[in-house]
Amino acid sequence: MNKYQYKVQGVDYDVEIEEVEGNIAKVNVNGIRFDVEMKQPINPTSTLKKVRIEAPQHVARPAVAPAAAPAESKPMAAGSGSPVKAPLPGTIIELKVNVGDKVSVGDTVLVLEAMKMQNNIESEYEGTVTSITVKQGESVMEGAVLMTIG
Repeated sequence: MNKYQYKVQGVDYDVEIEEVEGNIAKVNVNGIRFDVEMKQPINPTSTLKKVRIEAPQHVARPAVAPAAAPAESKPMAAGSGSPVKAPLPGTIIELKVNVGDKVSVGDTVLVLEAMKMQNNIESEYEGTVTSITVKQGESVMEGAVLMTIG
């Protein structure tokens, strides 16, 4: 039985490999049991190779210029504000806002598909979208910053 600790995009995972039979590994990830089918059987006595996992590069979406900005409002720096984080791992299905859009508490800002269900991700903040760090079709981990609202 081998135990490993991983950190992926700021989320900690405790992984325990219970048994490997042929190409099926019985593993526990944070206390949840999985039977994992491997593409090629591995030799349990073989040495493990280190794999470098890089975080995805985040790209801010270009802002759409408003028709007329109020004179008293100051533009915020891109990316400043409160982060909206992924509540669970999944795939971004649809972005409902753009950088520069004003949102209220409870507004749906994007749709995240997880476990074959579409989840509306709502803003917990009122303000202006200052950056969007994901794109449609991108997979995200739990806790990943999706956008910021300032």
